[in-house]
Amino acid sequence: MDEPAKKPRRGGIYFLPNALTTGALCSGFFAIVSANQGWFDWAAYAIFFSMLMDGLDGRVARWTNTQSDFGAQYDSLADMVSFGIAPALIMFEFALDQMGKVGWVAAFIYTAAAALRLARFNTQIGVADKRFFQGLASPSAAAIVTSYVWMSDLYLPTHPLVNIIGAFITIAAGVLMVSNIRYFSFKGFDFRSKVPFVTMVGIVLIIAVVFSDPPIVLFTIFIVYAASGPVFTLFELRRRREERRQHTKSPQANTDDHPQAADDAQKK
Repeated sequence: MDEPAKKPRRGGIYFLPNALTTGALCSGFFAIVSANQGWFDWAAYAIFFSMLMDGLDGRVARWTNTQSDFGAQYDSLADMVSFGIAPALIMFEFALDQMGKVGWVAAFIYTAAAALRLARFNTQIGVADKRFFQGLASPSAAAIVTSYVWMSDLYLPTHPLVNIIGAFITIAAGVLMVSNIRYFSFKGFDFRSKVPFVTMVGIVLIIAVVFSDPPIVLFTIFIVYAASGPVFTLFELRRRREERRQHTKSPQANTDDHPQAADDAQKK
């Protein structure tokens, strides 16, 4: 008796998470178009909307059990556009274009760093500690660059110093992305768990503060987050150095506490 033929595997992709990824990609493309038109506020809106969509697509895929290799690769390509190319072009249109070769080199450093950061992240999926990012995440780097442009466009006068600071921020964000500095990922937080009532009050206050002056508040938040990585790394290095120092001192301390035992050991 012949075995029944296996049904052909159905092709296609999961709709919901990939639709969110498409939304992030569309927002990144719109940010580029807006920067070319000089609409830097709209470019900033688009980048932060891309960040929102990027944060949702992965979680929706996990909650609905619709993860796929296609979705992971598509998300990475969308991130490259929204958080790699778009922020570099926004900064270039705003400040770096006036700096000649230095300007486009700074923009390229950021773009290349974002690509390297995403490639390294893809190769470490499943083996890296999910509690931390190795290097500054590309959405956070994009937020720093874009919020600086947004803030400068609204509040700062046109001045070469603004351009120089912009170039420094662009290069620094790129360097932090490809560094080995660890950053908290906040992926361990369970959004389905219960929280104290005061937590919701705190969230309301944070939202109110952000909406009071979005460009300045967002720039401050992400600058503090970017600085937290080096500070955390320095504390970790200091703690490990103290542990090694205590470890090297402990045998000597044991010998000092028991001199007779040490003498007996030498006689034997």
